[in-house]
Amino acid sequence: MTRKSTTPGAKKIQRVQTGVRMEKRLLKVLKGLAEYHDMTLGDLLEGIVLHAFEGKAPFSEENLKRIGDLKKIYELDLTSKDSHNLME
Repeated sequence: MTRKSTTPGAKKIQRVQTGVRMEKRLLKVLKGLAEYHDMTLGDLLEGIVLHAFEGKAPFSEENLKRIGDLKKIYELDLTSKDSHNLME
């Protein structure tokens, strides 16, 4: 999906297709959040990563509430403490 931006200061980029593996419930929460904001999963992930690279929180309080709701719906019980202790 290619979008032309009319936003002043918009930067031209090149996107590539990637195949990454991710925990199933985590992906469902991310897709749900992207859908809620009417954006692609890729756009959401880019925003999260760009914020993280600058040490900034990517989510507002409202978004954190929405994420909490989605975590309950998809029974996602993982936390950041689990990030290096996951196994298949």
